Amino acid sequence: MFGTSTPSCRVVGIDPGLTRCGFAVIDAVKGSHVQARALGAFTTSPQMDLPDRLASLQRDVRELLDEFSPDAVAVEKVFFQVNVKTAMSVGQASGIALAEAARSGCVVTQYTPNEVKMSIAGYGGADKQQVQRMVQQRLGLTAPPQPADAADAAALALCYLATSPLTAAVHAALEGRT
Repeated sequence: MFGTSTPSCRVVGIDPGLTRCGFAVIDAVKGSHVQARALGAFTTSPQMDLPDRLASLQRDVRELLDEFSPDAVAVEKVFFQVNVKTAMSVGQASGIALAEAARSGCVVTQYTPNEVKMSIAGYGGADKQQVQRMVQQRLGLTAPPQPADAADAAALALCYLATSPLTAAVHAALEGRT
């Protein structure tokens, strides 16, 4: 289903969470064609002790990055949470993803939910179903990715692929000025 073309760029998207951490591995091949290589979510049980949950998540993220050797990792930026407990656990999961991505030596980027929605759906206020449908369409899937965390992770990877050429051009232009 996912094809065997050699990717010109492989991106892992990570939607951090302690109970459910979405992930997606997306390959860009020839021009703007993209292929999903893997979609899913890592889970930890709330009944486990926090250090054990974090260690389990770290192992899962490390294994994912080691298996797929991405060029870049895009992680959702912890931007705003009403619930402090949720914000803390998302922040801890995000820190693991960022540290493991840096360890793997690839480009690491962060995007806010609004940046991802704008890139994927063209509207920063898009709802989860709109994002899922756009990810489904862009990846040529028969159904919206499930769970929603996997769709969010795929949207992060697609956001990176959409914005990285402009970011690279800006960096190159700025370097040329010095």
